[in-house]
Amino acid sequence: MGDFRPIVFGVAGGTASGKTTVALTILNAVAASQIAYLPHDAYYRDNPHMSFEERAQQNYDHPKSLENKLLAKHIKMLRRGQAVEVPVYDFTNHLRKQETVLVEPAPIILVEGILIFTRRRLRELMDIKIYVDTDADIRFIRRLQRDMEERERSLEAVVAQYLSTVRPMHMKFVEPSKVYADVIIPRGGHNVVAIDMVVSGLRDLLRQHGQAVGGQPLVD
Repeated sequence: MGDFRPIVFGVAGGTASGKTTVALTILNAVAASQIAYLPHDAYYRDNPHMSFEERAQQNYDHPKSLENKLLAKHIKMLRRGQAVEVPVYDFTNHLRKQETVLVEPAPIILVEGILIFTRRRLRELMDIKIYVDTDADIRFIRRLQRDMEERERSLEAVVAQYLSTVRPMHMKFVEPSKVYADVIIPRGGHNVVAIDMVVSGLRDLLRQHGQAVGGQPLVD
């Protein structure tokens, strides 16, 4: 990678706002195979000393529920050209798995998560910050479907968690954090105009760094 410093690209937004869809749409249009992906929710704190019931009652929507210091360390390591071992989190049992994912350095470091703009140490490491803004009712429906289908949660458990922590923490931390965004994208992945503008800006930034993407020079 020479003297090129990777571009750190942050994508935030409320739960089930479409962050992943937006991020992948943008990055597939720019540098599909050269992305170091750091999902914030891989960094949930591990609490093996607690019972399952105790772990299930934790507030996973508060910034302190995540190891932000470790995420910041990994971003800095990737910027220096060092590979990192990203944790793997088991959302069904609320525990970290034994295995990790090796993430190699790449021209673009994608940091994605609900709470990534709430911590200054993370914001200061980002070159581009995007907030995906989607209506609350749409986000709740998506989260309900995801948690029941992918995380084996019951309807009652999803609703209880949404009312007790997800919504209050969104109002207290997530919603206010969008003031730190460079770009706010309403309607998530359906906003083609906004996504095209971000793609153009990211291409320009890579071009200024003299970075070839996917082994080929950047061209319009």
